Amino acid sequence: MSASPAPLRIVIVGGVAAGASAAARARRLDESAAITLIERGPDVSFANCGLPYFIGGEIGDRAALAVQTPASLKQLLNLDVRTSTAVTAIDRAARQVTLQHVTDGATETLAYDKLILAPGAQPLRPPLPGIDDARLFSLRNLGDMDRIKAATTAAAHVTVIGAGFIGLEMAEQFRHAGKDVTLVELQPHVLPLLDPAMTRLMEDELRRHDIELVLGDGIASFADAADGRLACQLASGRTVTTDFAVLALGVRPDTALAAAAGLELGPRGHIKVDTFMRTSDPAIYAAGDAIEVEDFVSGDPCAVPLGGPANRQGRLAADHILRPVEAKPFAGVLGTAIVRVFDVSAGLTGWTEQRLQRAGRDYRAVTVNDNHHAAYYPGAKPLQLKLLWEPVNGRILGAQVTGLAGVDKRLDVLATAIMGGLTIDDLAQLELAYAPPFGSAKDIVNLAGFTAVNTRDGLVTPVDHIPDDPAIQVVDVRPPPLVAAHPLPRADAINIPFGQLRSRAGELDTTRLVVTVCALGKTSYFAARVLAQKGFDVRSLTGGIRAHFDPRTPAKPPAP
Repeated sequence: MSASPAPLRIVIVGGVAAGASAAARARRLDESAAITLIERGPDVSFANCGLPYFIGGEIGDRAALAVQTPASLKQLLNLDVRTSTAVTAIDRAARQVTLQHVTDGATETLAYDKLILAPGAQPLRPPLPGIDDARLFSLRNLGDMDRIKAATTAAAHVTVIGAGFIGLEMAEQFRHAGKDVTLVELQPHVLPLLDPAMTRLMEDELRRHDIELVLGDGIASFADAADGRLACQLASGRTVTTDFAVLALGVRPDTALAAAAGLELGPRGHIKVDTFMRTSDPAIYAAGDAIEVEDFVSGDPCAVPLGGPANRQGRLAADHILRPVEAKPFAGVLGTAIVRVFDVSAGLTGWTEQRLQRAGRDYRAVTVNDNHHAAYYPGAKPLQLKLLWEPVNGRILGAQVTGLAGVDKRLDVLATAIMGGLTIDDLAQLELAYAPPFGSAKDIVNLAGFTAVNTRDGLVTPVDHIPDDPAIQVVDVRPPPLVAAHPLPRADAINIPFGQLRSRAGELDTTRLVVTVCALGKTSYFAARVLAQKGFDVRSLTGGIRAHFDPRTPAKPPAP
């Protein structure tokens, strides 16, 4: 009787999203495999996206963040889990890794048939004067969370440096904890990944909750303040004095181990993988924040450090190891992401206008505004959606959504549309769930499709700002009470309510360009169509003036 084949030895370096996902999938595909999961820290599987919410108190049970423990993984999946253990070297020829135990420094070697690297990323800590101050924190794991939580208890003022997704979440949570907060961002607007106009509502929300925004200014150094607190010196010369600061400047791939092993890296230090997560060594796979993959829209190499892609990549690595014929290649990433700050949410999927411009790609864009469900049903909240598409074929390239409700639903629809290769014509035809408490008969996603199609077909020419040129006639087609409540910045704007436009078109000069303006963008489109057919050269303000101010801003009181 022949001996049974030796079990496949799979060693996974790094837990959390990619590593734990790979381990779970591998066990479900092969009950006999010898799977070892090695984690440098004390926690092997935790909900890292939930860390800010424990600091602010929205999540009250710390144990809820520890998704699995070594004991539970042993019981559920029969894994050999080694925590507080670092992998210090990979011997590719011998197919073994060297381990070092963090507690006592003892070393050992461990053989593998297949190795999966999921080391993740490290928070950026630029080499600035004072960067090693103990009052400067980064948030990567449960230990970091505990230290920040403890520091928050005694603090009155906290500074967050970086206004990306993590920085915004941290600022919100510190405010929930009752702290004064200053948020510093090098770029001129928060959420630098989004286009500037799509971040105005978020900035208004932060200010409404008394978070001080310092935009267009970077950090230069840290030192002791005269009162013994931390002095954050900014590039402008301003000093922010605070009890402690959190660095939220982004991440860099943790790939020193891969580099030392001679694996091929991309230009920014990420591990290069193929569409099945294989590295330049066919016995070694990699997944998660440390790798470089394909952008779904362009096919170019990119790196997107997000939990969703990391989970799918870990699963795919295990799939290809254990059933290579059935495994499906990784489709690429869109970078779909969302953040909530108090009552406002904002997010994106695919490419932004800023990114398309930097890449020199041809595109078209429209911005639309509407409510998240039928306006006549109580509780309708405003939404703003920006859509970008390829003019040659109408293929959707990207979208951004911001608003007070329903942002996630629209982002999910649009991410699915991009992955499915849908066009602006398809968006116009999408049949989405409708009842007054949930949406509108013409959802804002449909509205974006309609507007894009109208633009492509030459029925309207959009502009994204109210021009300052006095030679251009700005026609405000809102009712007079709305004009009085929210006047335009152009004092010479002409108010002709849309219902009167046909009879009063003679008040306009046919030799001068006209820009029509309304609250949401729809009525200005209607007005542009009327005037275009009367011989005017006309543009319509895309998204209306709601794209340029917080819809909850108190109305201007009437003149005495």
